[in-house]
Amino acid sequence: RITHTLQRQGIPVNHKKILRLMRQRGLLIKPRKRWVRTTDSTHLYRIYPNLLQHQAVTEPNRVWAADITFIAIQSGYVYLAAILDLFSRKVIGYAISSRIDTALCRQALEMAIKTRGLTEGIIHHSDRGVQYASHDYVDTLLAHGFKISMARKANPYDNAAIESFFKTLKVEEVYLWEYPSLEEVQDRLPYFIEEVYNRKRLHSSLGYRPPVEYEELFLKTQRASTLP
Repeated sequence: RITHTLQRQGIPVNHKKILRLMRQRGLLIKPRKRWVRTTDSTHLYRIYPNLLQHQAVTEPNRVWAADITFIAIQSGYVYLAAILDLFSRKVIGYAISSRIDTALCRQALEMAIKTRGLTEGIIHHSDRGVQYASHDYVDTLLAHGFKISMARKANPYDNAAIESFFKTLKVEEVYLWEYPSLEEVQDRLPYFIEEVYNRKRLHSSLGYRPPVEYEELFLKTQRASTLP
């Protein structure tokens, strides 16, 4: 990824040299991981079927993926709810709170709806957690015309794209800082999500383009194909 970034900037370099330099500077060391449970699927709410099996995402606003992760601060943990458009891996909605509840997830959903505008017929995919299965959240999805999809039981691969985003967020932002408070997280994370991840970070699955550029290229190609 670093090699492709430098090449896009006009710097002729190969991946072997980049690997050697990163190894020499200790940039390949993986930080220590922590784990906090964020999914509680032991509830009596309805579980919806997985609609993503064998589903190819060929344009924006076809599938949105939602999930929650934790972020350590000096006094404990805070939580990030995020929503990705699976076509471009772009984060289109997010919210940060000290409470891991339905309100947190709804805030991220409302941001995504405001950002994108159209929602009718979009597949909303999540895990089976109580936040996403609650009446409040499901009623909001149905009111906006979403098709509801949930991952299979104990199968993290069903939401792999957003798990990959969380890993990137932790390694390239969260693990590099010691946040003293919720307010510090709320101050720093939006910049990383919107300016670094969405606009600058290259994704191998997108042909080494950032999400915003990938969507813009798609829309440009679509417009060109409709010209006489």
